[in-house]
Amino acid sequence: MNLSFRFARRIRPYVTEALRSAAWHAAQGEPALAFAHLERAHVLGQVSTLEHARVHWAMLCWALSHNDVAEALGQTWRLAGAWLKTWLWVPVGNTGGADVSGFRPMPIAPDLQQLIDAARR
Repeated sequence: MNLSFRFARRIRPYVTEALRSAAWHAAQGEPALAFAHLERAHVLGQVSTLEHARVHWAMLCWALSHNDVAEALGQTWRLAGAWLKTWLWVPVGNTGGADVSGFRPMPIAPDLQQLIDAARR
């Protein structure tokens, strides 16, 4: 099995868990915590084109539901980029929000790195 497909299959449950946490916090009226979980989902899924795009779609939906025009615009181009260039290069650790450059690598939290490493094995 192709390593990228294997990784995508293995990382998906962790991305899904982060997206569910984001939805739960959003439902509790905690938008900042919801977005923090979206950022965690982004770090986990950014190497998989499908997961990367899925997270940017969730971030775009978050932005639209909060009338955050800057975030929505940023997510629109990031969503296109996720579909078009994930297979070429991603800035490792980037949290995916419009408040940071889409090209900036960032440190990965140790708990997320453990999940990524486990998915790569």
